[in-house]
Amino acid sequence: MCAAVLEEYCGSIFWNSSYVEREDPDLPVCVEQTVLVWIPLGFLWLCAPYHLVALCRRAKNTKYISKLYICKQLVASLLFLTAIAGLGVTLGEDFAAGQDPSSEKNPSVYLANPVLYAVSWVMVLLCQEGLRRRGKIDSATLFFFWFLVVLCDVFPLQSVIREALKLGMVEDVPRFCLICISFGLEVIALILSAVADMSPQVREIAKKNPEAGAAFLSRITFNWFHSMVMKGYRQPLVQEDMWALNETDSTAYISGHFQHFMQREFAVARERYQKKLAKKPIEKSQNESFQNGLSSGLGKGVSQDGLMMEERGNKEGKKEKKTKKKKKKEEENYPTSWLVPTIYKTFKWALIESAFFKLLQDLLAFASPQLLKLMISFTQDKSSYAWEGYLYAVLLLLVALLQSLFLQQYFQRCFLLGMQVRTAIMAAVYKKALVVSNDTRKESTVGETVNLMSADAQRFNDVVNFIHLLWSCPLQIALSIVFLWQELGPSVLAGLAVMVLMVPINGLLASKARNFQIDNMKFKDKRLKIMNEILNGMKILKLYAWEPSFQAQVEDIRGQELNVMKKFAYLASVSTFIFSCAPALVSLATFAVFVAVSSENVLTAEKAFTSISLFNILRFPLAMLPMLIAAIVQTAVSRKRIEKFLGGEDLECDVVRHDPSTSSAVNVRNGSFSWEKDGEPLLKNVSLDIKPGRLVAVVGAVGSGKSSLVSAILGEMHSKNGFINIQGSLAFVPQQAWIQNATLRDNVMFGSPRDETRLQEVIQACALAPDLELLPGGDMTEIGEKGINLSGGQKQRVSLARAAYSQADIYLLDDPLSAVDSHVGKHLFDKVIGPTGMLKDKTRILVTHGVSFLPHVDEIVVLVNGVVSEVGSYNSLRATKGAFSEFLDTYAKEQTNAVKPERERGQSVAETEMIPEGDDTHPDSPLEDSVTVTLKRENSIRRSQRNSSFRVGKNSSTRKSEHAGETNKGQRLIEKETMETGQVKFSVYLQYLRAMGWGYTTMVFLMYFIQNIAFIGQNIWLSDWTNDAVEYYNKTYPTSKRDTRVGVFGALGVAQGLFVFLGTLLMANASVEASRILHSRLLNNVLRVPMLFFDTTPIGRVVNRFAKDIFTVDEAIPQSFRSWLMCLLGVLGTLFVICLATPFFTVVIIPLTVVYFFVQRFYVATSRQLRRLDSVSRSPIYSHFGETVSGLSVIRAYGHQERFLQHNENTIDENLKSVYPWIVSNRWLAIRLEFLGNLVVFFAALLAVISRDTIDSGLVGLSISYALNVTQTLNWLVRMSSELETNIVAVERVSEYSVIDNEAKWVTETRPSEKWPEEGRLLFENYKVRYRPGLDLVLHGISCDIGSTEKIGIVGRTGAGKSSLTNCLFRIIEAADGRILIDNVDISKIGLHDLRNRLTIIPQDPVLFSGTLRMNLDPFDRFSDEDIWRVLELSHLKEYVAELQEGLHHEVAEGGENLSVGQRQLLCLARALLRKSRILILDEATAAVDLETDDLIQTTIRKEFAHCTVLTIAHRLHSIMDSSRVMVLDSGRIVEFDSPSRLLEKQGHFYSMAKDAGITQAEITSL
Repeated sequence: MCAAVLEEYCGSIFWNSSYVEREDPDLPVCVEQTVLVWIPLGFLWLCAPYHLVALCRRAKNTKYISKLYICKQLVASLLFLTAIAGLGVTLGEDFAAGQDPSSEKNPSVYLANPVLYAVSWVMVLLCQEGLRRRGKIDSATLFFFWFLVVLCDVFPLQSVIREALKLGMVEDVPRFCLICISFGLEVIALILSAVADMSPQVREIAKKNPEAGAAFLSRITFNWFHSMVMKGYRQPLVQEDMWALNETDSTAYISGHFQHFMQREFAVARERYQKKLAKKPIEKSQNESFQNGLSSGLGKGVSQDGLMMEERGNKEGKKEKKTKKKKKKEEENYPTSWLVPTIYKTFKWALIESAFFKLLQDLLAFASPQLLKLMISFTQDKSSYAWEGYLYAVLLLLVALLQSLFLQQYFQRCFLLGMQVRTAIMAAVYKKALVVSNDTRKESTVGETVNLMSADAQRFNDVVNFIHLLWSCPLQIALSIVFLWQELGPSVLAGLAVMVLMVPINGLLASKARNFQIDNMKFKDKRLKIMNEILNGMKILKLYAWEPSFQAQVEDIRGQELNVMKKFAYLASVSTFIFSCAPALVSLATFAVFVAVSSENVLTAEKAFTSISLFNILRFPLAMLPMLIAAIVQTAVSRKRIEKFLGGEDLECDVVRHDPSTSSAVNVRNGSFSWEKDGEPLLKNVSLDIKPGRLVAVVGAVGSGKSSLVSAILGEMHSKNGFINIQGSLAFVPQQAWIQNATLRDNVMFGSPRDETRLQEVIQACALAPDLELLPGGDMTEIGEKGINLSGGQKQRVSLARAAYSQADIYLLDDPLSAVDSHVGKHLFDKVIGPTGMLKDKTRILVTHGVSFLPHVDEIVVLVNGVVSEVGSYNSLRATKGAFSEFLDTYAKEQTNAVKPERERGQSVAETEMIPEGDDTHPDSPLEDSVTVTLKRENSIRRSQRNSSFRVGKNSSTRKSEHAGETNKGQRLIEKETMETGQVKFSVYLQYLRAMGWGYTTMVFLMYFIQNIAFIGQNIWLSDWTNDAVEYYNKTYPTSKRDTRVGVFGALGVAQGLFVFLGTLLMANASVEASRILHSRLLNNVLRVPMLFFDTTPIGRVVNRFAKDIFTVDEAIPQSFRSWLMCLLGVLGTLFVICLATPFFTVVIIPLTVVYFFVQRFYVATSRQLRRLDSVSRSPIYSHFGETVSGLSVIRAYGHQERFLQHNENTIDENLKSVYPWIVSNRWLAIRLEFLGNLVVFFAALLAVISRDTIDSGLVGLSISYALNVTQTLNWLVRMSSELETNIVAVERVSEYSVIDNEAKWVTETRPSEKWPEEGRLLFENYKVRYRPGLDLVLHGISCDIGSTEKIGIVGRTGAGKSSLTNCLFRIIEAADGRILIDNVDISKIGLHDLRNRLTIIPQDPVLFSGTLRMNLDPFDRFSDEDIWRVLELSHLKEYVAELQEGLHHEVAEGGENLSVGQRQLLCLARALLRKSRILILDEATAAVDLETDDLIQTTIRKEFAHCTVLTIAHRLHSIMDSSRVMVLDSGRIVEFDSPSRLLEKQGHFYSMAKDAGITQAEITSL
């Protein structure tokens, strides 16, 4: 019916199969005139409205008209003219003058088509104008339209040309010309539509971000990324090379979007939660407390016990019941299940788009096996026409290309989505952390909160990447089964059964593997803990020559760790065996059942290879589903944690009012405040009224609520009743200074505008000027995390300077003077806080213990147990004899100390200041190892070489100081860690192979090679088997033959698995061997490196070698090496099979290989560097977050939340700038490789068609089904190469530390006698020394002779070289000139251990290691228990140790945390007593040793070491007044050396030091 209408419309036949059933097929003219015209025009009419809407709106920028636009419009106009001309020709023929009216007119199609075209071309003109007004650079729909037009017009064009060639002339000249002209114009239009039309604005943007100016074709092939790849190939990329982010990928945009949906979803969830609570009868109290909590978040009532449950639940190994209970509680105490809907709503469109692409790709995946089937039947059926074969080959290519394009678009969207989800969560967590209340804050440590940002957000990222597989996997499985059923009928179920059986087996293996992983982590943690201690206490190990003992300990743990690793690897090889057997077993089961079921069933090539390609498709979803489900389960845990944190309460905003009507600056009315919502109030009925400009001191005993009062004024506490009113802005100095990882200037300015004069004033007033002279970069010196390179007092002064600079109205100072020396404290009070200081006109509230300042303040508030007991001036309070007098008595001792320095007011502050705060180990300054302290004192001028947190090195790249050009040497704390760049040298691979052992390496390669041969053999056997179908056509198939076929097929399958198994086993052994060798080399060397290395290298960096790099060597490298090898052999095997089937293919291989090689090289260089940039730019996000959380109260007090939010957004953006290109680089690579793979498929098919007469169908099936698989393998090969290259860097880094120059040998040929040194005589001969080549001398030619059993005191100001002297005796630093003789033996000639074992030192900082007490005293087990008890008695520890349950085997915590400082010092004394050497060096402890312990130590030393030579380095002169001689050092020279009494008479250096210390002649005579 329909055809008849069309035939009348065209005036010719619509369809007749004779057109295509011939050697040169063609389409009927009617089809060309109807269907082929309607397809493209229909598409245009559908899409046009979208473009035409723009014409109705107000245009953005209609001024700019480009040449390209004019060309496009011109081409469209010309096409319009051809359409009109066509209409003219028809009308002319029909109605020409003098024409016979009865003659036949043209069919109506000749009138309709030109009209259709004319209207369409006008439509195109309008669409292009709409596009320009939108400011778009090009249009995908128009490009598609032109593409369709050209494609459909090819057919009529070739028809008329063929016709003309056949007749030898052109019949209808005008129409022939019009067809040719319009086709030419359409091609031009297609080319023009593929070019981007950029306005000047877009051009500007495209400079910073080329994606903005990429045309449609460039977007789908990721061609715009090319410039980055080229750049990365030429030189290693750096952060500055990164492009600007798209507006929609920036943190601010994503976060804003996310917050908008989050608030709505959260509100809904909260309502749900309330309803749920209302239903359950809950005790009244909880309900009430819940109601209170609602205003600011959610109920706290349940939360406390829920929290308790959770804490308990987190401790693993508790009973199941408890966890169940905990689960219930957790469910109940905060609104749940709003995070996922929020994510869905925020990113809805991206999800839908990617799902659409995934669906298309899945459906296309099943087209290839069907085409393969047609292809095989084509080769079998010799009567079919050649063009069919070519058609199939082209279709295969087309399907594959479309599949690649869709897949890459899908991946691009998913990975971007993952990145955006991670960003949204990170931003949300940060934002929440700034406003979170103290209760919620207490629930999780800083580390846990940082984890939300790093680990949990990353989990979401990973799951979102693959979320569509949830529906796509089942879809693929279902489709595969349907198609397989068509091929093989019910026998598919056999293969399927085998696949399903694999799943639980894999599950079982996985759970086993997890247990091994847990053990492995245990040993790893243990080993790293010891390594950390070794590195922290390196100086002690060297001084006591204890390295071998610790080396043995580490090696022991490492041995256990490697054993577990070996087991794990064996397990993995079993699972590999199963996995590699699986495809063979599946096809074996299916085919065996298929041929066994009935003798009718004969395996043909079509059936066999179609099913094999379907099974290949099926493998992926079956492997992915379990992994995906596991990942989703893990993410569910993360979801709960994030919901709990983001749903926590915010700080109450209404605690502090800002009512301008009151006259006082701070006014508290009967306030009761507590830390917990339902806790007991800490401050009860507090009423305070502080007038502007007053200085108010808050005093009270420890724990009386002074700091809480400050927190309450800041609004950090819950108000029970009463209120606080504050007028003006606040500045806050916390008790423990909070220092940012930024320059010192940034720390002081803290975001306020820069004002140089004010800055200098503040620096002078806060006594920072002398420190700035010492710091290498002045105020531009970068300060490490937590202020690591400042002493406690300096930090406190910086914190005070920040407040002084901020010009606030009210200053809350929480005991800022306790961390500084008394004279510095006085200076700060006079110059900053006190009545004459910088802040004299501001309101100041000072919490203090310093009694000496109290007479100078305006008002004193006395707190007792959270209640204000008295308020008044100093004198009035003294008179009342109340709580204040008691307070004064308690701190009277302190007062006498504080008043002492006042007698010498004449001494200028700067001079006092030059004596760095010696006694300043404030609890908040981190305990450093003694090395650093020594170095710090020696080189106080070169403060820069201090140990610092290892992150500093990473961060320095992001923060360029303003004077980047003139960075002084040492302005950076630590030399920046080298980030490896460029290609990894081949020697590194050889190094790893050598560590594995050549025997192993060859065997592994051989095994995998044989496995590959078995695989190919199996498939060739299958193709041979399928040829039986042709041979036994219509004959019965002999059973014996069938059994042989199945048997050999199966045997080859099992052989594959077996060889893979063996290969993997060998590989496991080899890699464990390599790990062992590399680790012991590293450890061996690091223990022998000179001390200097540890002073200039942050410990974190060394630990990193033992942690991350060794982990990579242990686990990642073997894995990626194996995958790489298998991929490589797989690709080679495929190419071999194709060449075997169609030998011509060898010609195609060569150009393909070249292209492949280049793509791979370009990609690897760029991708590797992008990964590195990603990890380098990620650390600042977490460290900034950690810093923010620890400094929350300060940030809130100054009201700088917005600035920190901004900073966080910028930091995340910096990271995204390298993550985004990395995602794109993967797509760039994948699309290029897949095109290559598609070409392989195309050529395999094409060559099969060409040589179809000489080739059997089995081989065609084989070569094409192989080719279809090659794209994925190629992709993997590049991925694996790049991963292997990234991982092998670890070997490079490990070996870098395995070849550092060592210190001198531990034992040399010249060994001193057993009893040396018998007398203990010391002789220095013109001894000079410097810390590092290129630095100045620290000791300038020391010469002295110290007799046997003399007691020598060594004194001198900081930096005089006292500690260097001891370092030289132990050869921690080697002589630059001169020598030291001990009992006439030159110490530089003997081995280090011989020397260090015979000397004893009691170091300044007592360093202990985790392990037993016994191990800490005698790590080599050289002494008996009796000896040890004896020394414990002498060092007054016997009773303490005897009372411990385990006695000598009592476990010491890391760093000796579970012993008091005094006890640690006594243990060090015990160590010295145990060694009984003739020379003792006492580096006097300045740490917080109480006077009692100090006395004990001094007495013991006098008694027990009477027969020894003792050198004491004194910081307090009292302790050396009884020595035989005193050596006074000044800047590396001996200036005085005589008995103490003589030196005092001389009135030289020593006399002035004694006077400073308050020692008089009388005191000495009494001594």
